[in-house]
Amino acid sequence: MGLLVEVGTILYDVTGRALGHPLYGSQDVVTMTMVILVFGGMAICDRRGGHIAVDLLERHFPAWWNRMVDIAAALLGMVIFVAIAWAVNESAKLSVMLNLSTNLLLLPKAWFQYLLSTLALVTAAGMALRAVELALTGRDIRKETEI
Repeated sequence: MGLLVEVGTILYDVTGRALGHPLYGSQDVVTMTMVILVFGGMAICDRRGGHIAVDLLERHFPAWWNRMVDIAAALLGMVIFVAIAWAVNESAKLSVMLNLSTNLLLLPKAWFQYLLSTLALVTAAGMALRAVELALTGRDIRKETEI
């Protein structure tokens, strides 16, 4: 749904600019929708093995070492996304206190910041579960979905 809003808004705005009537507030809509698109898809991207992985040296190491590196990477990703969630949550508190909003449509920024924080925590939980799955079963989703 977010992608349709994003594409529709951009299409309408570009067409409107060509005709001399741009869409008022399109930058606000595009910016806030992009937050939802990027962080909303992050957990499913991780689960499906969609993140970039450089495996240049993987064939030179034993399988147990590669699994340990994958577990460490998943745990590091979890820590990073928890830190992102915490930082954005703190920023949202400031946005509420200062009553911050988008430039044109005056949408409260805190709504989107709380959503981003929640989606970052979902991604962190997914990465933690991937680390547990790797540790307990050794199943690596990237190996199953190679093209």
